Formats: sequence, structure tokens, C-alpha cells
Amino acid sequence: QRQMCIRDRDLMELLLPCLYSFMGRVGYCLVFNIRMRKRMLLLASLGGAVGWCVYLLCGWLQNDITQSFAAILAVAAYSEIMARLQKSPATVYLIVGLIPLVPGGGIYYTMEYCINGDMMNFMNTGIHTLGIAGALAIGILLVSACVRILNNIQRRKRRETA
Repeated sequence: QRQMCIRDRDLMELLLPCLYSFMGRVGYCLVFNIRMRKRMLLLASLGGAVGWCVYLLCGWLQNDITQSFAAILAVAAYSEIMARLQKSPATVYLIVGLIPLVPGGGIYYTMEYCINGDMMNFMNTGIHTLGIAGALAIGILLVSACVRILNNIQRRKRRETA
């Protein structure tokens, strides 16, 4: 029974931040008028929750750059799938899902250290922040390239059979 309570607590520690991420993404969609369809608003917000869930599940890696990379792979794949299913641009889903992963705090502290003249912390924080931003960019690029390659292969197969 005691182990079950610990597992329930761990599950809540995982699900609550994902729920908060979902609600934050709904607010973001409303503020930036991404409500072409109500269903699209919910699906785009779900991408943010998926990304944050993957980020938290990869906590065992103990490296937030790797966690961010894994999370953006999930968000980008989710965005491409939803774009195909909903016949809408993938960027809508991608941008909404990307927002929780952007290293805003790192950017802020990098600039604060720079302004205060603390060059050691400026360099350390700046390199770390660039690492996270680079992981996000590479993850998006990787998934996008894979989807394009798969689409080209499908097109070729269709042409050969026609």
C-alpha cells in the first residue's frame, strides 16, 4: 500500500505539470488568436503538454539539453502528424508546442550577467542556453527532414505504380 502512494504521488508530479502546460498553451492560443477551429486549439495545446511530458519523462538523463532534444522530437512529430490529419500547417502546432521548451530563463540570466559584467557566468549560461536552443532547432530540422524524405519516397512509389 505504501508503494502505491509513492507511485500515485510520482504520477501526480508528472501529470500536473503537463496539465498546467496544456492550460498555458490554451491561453497562448487565445491571446494570439489561434482559434481557427476549437478542435485545432485543443490539439495544438495538447502538443505543448506532450512535449512537457516527454521532457519530464526524460529526467533520468539529468541533462536538460538532451531532455529538450527528446521533447522537441516528440513535439515536431506530433505537429507533423496533426498537420496531416487536420489538413493545416504544421507550424501552428509546432510553435504552440515549442513555447514551454524555449530557454527564456537562460536568455534572461545570460543578459543579466552580461550587463552586470559577470563574464564567467555570462559565458557559462550563454553556452548552456545556446545548447538548448540548438537542440530545439536540430530536433525540428531532423523531424522535418525525415517527413520530407518519407513524402518523397511515397510520391515515387505512387508514380511507379501509376
